[in-house]
Amino acid sequence: MPKNQNTFSSLTALRRRLANRAVHAGWRWMQRAGAVTAQTPGRLRFGAIGPATRLAFPQGTIFGEPWIRLGDHCIIGEQVTLTAGMMPDLDLGAEPMLVLGNGVVIGRDSHVIADAPIRIGDDTFCGPGVYITSTNHSYDDPHQPVGRQWPRSAPVEIGPGCWLGTGSVILPGARLGRNVVVAAGAVVRGEVPDHAVVVGAPARVVRRWEPETGWQPPLRTPAPVPIPDGMTPAQLRGLAELTEAELAEAELAGAALAEAGPAEAGPAEAEKA
Repeated sequence: MPKNQNTFSSLTALRRRLANRAVHAGWRWMQRAGAVTAQTPGRLRFGAIGPATRLAFPQGTIFGEPWIRLGDHCIIGEQVTLTAGMMPDLDLGAEPMLVLGNGVVIGRDSHVIADAPIRIGDDTFCGPGVYITSTNHSYDDPHQPVGRQWPRSAPVEIGPGCWLGTGSVILPGARLGRNVVVAAGAVVRGEVPDHAVVVGAPARVVRRWEPETGWQPPLRTPAPVPIPDGMTPAQLRGLAELTEAELAEAELAGAALAEAGPAEAGPAEAEKA
């Protein structure tokens, strides 16, 4: 290949790398600058937004902000819809329509549609693509398109400490107790008791915790060991590496014993064999 073509290819590759870096740097800057907080609300005027609460950029559809109250230390992911009322510029009265407690996390591409009151308790976490609505279409009249019939609304209440899995749907009138686990893709209506696990469409309770009996059916996996207070990320990485090395060493020792057989395994190992 002629020298000038090599030079041209190198310059083209360099320009592409620089353009790629510039685009990514610009996007990161936009994400930081476009995030909504109490100090940087942009055009949004929420009824309340607590300290350390952050709405990631880009935001989804948001309207009825004066009737939306966000607690402290909430994390709202990208492209999350938060609406109060059936359409913008309605007067919804004195009371809030959508209330998020402290520490609520809503994953990206989720939707919270509050035409009737929705309240989400403290420390409830939602995975991506969760849909929470207090309004549903009606289909009473068989001669009219469903989308043109007047919808039905009912308040929704989600207790503190819940986990809503990816793609789950919470329908009008649902009332979830404390520390409820909603499986991915579940569709929840009606009441769910405290400390329950629900799956399916419509969702059903498959496991519950009671003070007298514990989890029923019993959990199939041991509870995770909590991280000791004061442990640093570097120490955690070192512990993980040490554990992996110990497991690998034990596997090698077991394989060697299996290959050696009872005759070469030593008295104690031969007796066990």
